[in-house]
Amino acid sequence: MKPVYVIAVVVVALIVRLALSRARRGGRAGSGPAPGTQGAGAAGTRAVWPGAARGAAGPGGARGGVRGTAAGLLTAVERSLGDVGVIAAREVRERVRGRIFRVGTLLMLVVIGAAIVVPTLQGPTGRTQQTVAVVGGFPVEARQLVRAVASGNGDSVKLFYEPDVGAAKAALRSGKADFAIVDAKLLLLDEPASAANSPADPALVQGVARYLGVLAAFGTAGLTPSQAALVIGAAPAPVRALQPGSKSATRSTGIIGLVLLFFMLTQYDTWILIGVMQEKSSRVVEVLLATVRPIQLLGGKVLGIGLVALGQAALIVGFALALGAAVGSDLLKGTAPVVLLAELLWLVLGYAFYCWVYAAAGSTAERQDQVQTLALPLSIPVLLAYIFSITVVSTGHADLFFKILAYLPPTAPFCMSVLVSLRQATWWEFTGSVVISLAATVGMAIFAARVYRRAVLRTGGRVHLRELLLRNAR
Repeated sequence: MKPVYVIAVVVVALIVRLALSRARRGGRAGSGPAPGTQGAGAAGTRAVWPGAARGAAGPGGARGGVRGTAAGLLTAVERSLGDVGVIAAREVRERVRGRIFRVGTLLMLVVIGAAIVVPTLQGPTGRTQQTVAVVGGFPVEARQLVRAVASGNGDSVKLFYEPDVGAAKAALRSGKADFAIVDAKLLLLDEPASAANSPADPALVQGVARYLGVLAAFGTAGLTPSQAALVIGAAPAPVRALQPGSKSATRSTGIIGLVLLFFMLTQYDTWILIGVMQEKSSRVVEVLLATVRPIQLLGGKVLGIGLVALGQAALIVGFALALGAAVGSDLLKGTAPVVLLAELLWLVLGYAFYCWVYAAAGSTAERQDQVQTLALPLSIPVLLAYIFSITVVSTGHADLFFKILAYLPPTAPFCMSVLVSLRQATWWEFTGSVVISLAATVGMAIFAARVYRRAVLRTGGRVHLRELLLRNAR
């Protein structure tokens, strides 16, 4: 993918993110406290969450098979997890009913659909004139054979000679040659002829390979009757690509996945940051903490929003795989589905780590301007990892520093996904990064719960982390 496309992807992602953030702030400006919490008194707190659950799961709350299934799943979550499940189910209902969620989901489906369908509508990329580099011996019969195959395929051929195989490979990488013929026995390509970005005509490559194999068999057989079977059953000359098949498609899929990963991580973590702040500023949290423990309230919130994120991501991945299979898109061939599934896993792991960070930060603020002050430093690791990963996946080269970032929990969701798309991560490296991320998530959850418990009931100004740490030390 060209650098200008990479820059365009980054700019579009940031513009969409900014637009949705402004729309979200505009929606909150005209609304009061979070739905389901107005007018809740200390004596009726227990009824706030169950009441919302019964209202959504009743006969009027589930319309159609999909809504009925969703309501049944939420009811199962509530019953299995108790108060945490009730809080999580309430978060799911509130977020899914929001206009931002629906518009954002529709926008992402449209973008993914366009990225998959539009390339399939383009015509073939093979050029009418094919430039062929020749290395080593190339008899007159071989030259006539190549020109005959090209003429029958509707192509014209321009031949030029290179001194060795290294020079031919350099010509392939620079675009000087579409493919190369070595000693009239081997064909070299920079990318597989079937790849969307390959300059070589697939039909010409296969035809030349087949007839060069026949020519080699004629030389071997000597045209004697005893070797006629060898001539008839001649195998095509081997076609060897310098790059693995479907690599360009996998890179494109990796870039699309990174954009979605960045968008969804920032969106859902911002929901947690703002949601915790709103509950604290409206004093609703005081009512809720009269009936549930802080860790239950915090766990229910991050679980509910996490379920929404997972459901949206699963919908997008399923839609992409189904649409790609229906239109025969190259974006989802080869290892591209594995890349999508890896990025889906890292979305879950990335959210699991950052949700606790944003929740703890939200408990230290009680005004919108304080949230904006906190959002910038919190988003710096995500933004840097995103830009760095986009650059690496477009160039196809990951240095040692980038591979180290793939094991650090704040940057692993992006960097390890890129290594998977570039096929530069083994299964044990992937597993090791996952284990490190899970261990860091557990530690961050313990730390965030302590910060949340000490800061969420403190009002009158922003609570600084240093104050909480000094208080804990005492």
